[in-house]
Amino acid sequence: MPGFASLAMINLDAADPPGLATFYSQVLGWDVLHSEAEYAMIGDGSTSIGFGRLPGYSAPGWPQETAPKRFHLDFYVDDLDKAEEQALALGATKPAEQPTPDRWRVLLDPGGHPFDICLRS
Repeated sequence: MPGFASLAMINLDAADPPGLATFYSQVLGWDVLHSEAEYAMIGDGSTSIGFGRLPGYSAPGWPQETAPKRFHLDFYVDDLDKAEEQALALGATKPAEQPTPDRWRVLLDPGGHPFDICLRS
């Protein structure tokens, strides 16, 4: 069934929009298209992710969520160990609880958003 809309972009709430834009631009290899204290955006020419400053923002955390988790991003990678090492070097953190570490890993971006790196099949 055809839809009536198309995805324009994804926007994430953040305490530090420029910091998250830099982090995800390095993870994905995308360009930072806009970067100011209140809003930043990255893109690859067809898809964009925006980061908007939300005063009092509190990260959901994982696995013990202090605020409700509203989303998470999944990324395919060819080598879980290498991708994890690279993400950690960029400022991600790794929670101790890992449900299926041989297939996917949960990491937290510098703003505390959970994201998964998943082994490409």
